[in-house]
Amino acid sequence: MQKQGFEFVRLVGNERRVGTTLASVSRHWQSKKEHFLVVSPHDDDAVLGAGLLIQLAKRENVPVHVLIVTDGSMGYCSLEEKDAIIQTRCGESFQCYRSLGVPKENIVRLDFPDCRLNDYRGRRPAKPGDAPAICSFTGLQNSFTYHLRSVRPTQCFLPTWNDLHPDHRIVYEEFLISLFHAAGNIWPELGKPLAGVPYVHAYAVYCDFAAPPTLRMRAPQSYLDNKLAAIESFRSQRQISALIENVRHYGPEEYIKALEFKLYHPALYRDMFEERGAISVLR
Repeated sequence: MQKQGFEFVRLVGNERRVGTTLASVSRHWQSKKEHFLVVSPHDDDAVLGAGLLIQLAKRENVPVHVLIVTDGSMGYCSLEEKDAIIQTRCGESFQCYRSLGVPKENIVRLDFPDCRLNDYRGRRPAKPGDAPAICSFTGLQNSFTYHLRSVRPTQCFLPTWNDLHPDHRIVYEEFLISLFHAAGNIWPELGKPLAGVPYVHAYAVYCDFAAPPTLRMRAPQSYLDNKLAAIESFRSQRQISALIENVRHYGPEEYIKALEFKLYHPALYRDMFEERGAISVLR
């Protein structure tokens, strides 16, 4: 039987850390400096994959920002909803995350066109009517860099690259490179560079993780009830009913995976090419 209460289990190599708070199992917890940024390609993704995490962060007094990337314009389920779906989903998204304890000012909608993110990779000068424009430029990397420097998170969370939806994959790729932009000196008009690259984690929405997750979070049933009620704020999104049932069935637990950046260091390969008593053959 699943435990009722708070339980966090983090796997770090061969080590298994168990605790009753996020801080107690973290490798890099920064106490009062902790600040989370949850990236949501569509407005309902963050609550589906990280609705418990958002509440658990609040429990430990960690500020949470939710960054919603697309405008939801392709999420209409009837022709009658088509023309008003952006406004409808805007209201639903604020209702959802406010109910989980995220302040209104911490919920940001970038409003890139839904299902057209491929047109907004990178960064380019904005044309008249090009949305969204920041400092006369548009593009995902422009927006992500700006908001990373504005929020200055210690930890970021976004859907796994393994999700089938193209918007999720594009957000994953563009956000990761934007982390390095935000910590560098490039594009100074977008704000002061971060002191370092924040720690990054993936959560699952549609598809499984590409590799096993590294953190399991369990909470009391009331946290799941709050998550389900928040998801139900998206009354217009009838196509996610199967996902809601999956959340309900597996109870008050979530999984996330820490992402590790493996940077290139030539010295790692030096010994592979050294002689080890073998006879060299010239050809």
